[in-house]
Amino acid sequence: MSVQQLLPRLVVSDADAAIAFYSAAFGAELVERYTDGSGNVVHALLRAGAATWAVKDADAVDPAPTGPEAVIMALYVDDPDAVAAAMVAGGGRVVFEVDDHPYGERGGRLADPFGHAWMLSRRTGDLTAEQIQQRTAEAYP
Repeated sequence: MSVQQLLPRLVVSDADAAIAFYSAAFGAELVERYTDGSGNVVHALLRAGAATWAVKDADAVDPAPTGPEAVIMALYVDDPDAVAAAMVAGGGRVVFEVDDHPYGERGGRLADPFGHAWMLSRRTGDLTAEQIQQRTAEAYP
């Protein structure tokens, strides 16, 4: 068995607002958008750089999550500070400030207005798995 693709799918209370938010915050491009007969978004595919994910409107089958811990999306970007600022400007909320971490990344966690958490990160060092483990264990006892 080989994995071909991982496509996170976010269920939100307002897919069109989410599309606008992700476009402004991440520079995402709307690749495709499909609706049901009532105009509810059943699938919208977004792309920003090499990252691809989908959003859809909540419904009886897929209700919207109740908190940001429902899904944590790890998004690697060139400038996590700028992306975090764009998220906050669009209604996002800081969970953990963007900062340098001993495991070779600069990043933070933010919650978007639709109940999902985003870890925004940039690699700052080329560390081995052993170095990452040691530094993480030392920094977070």
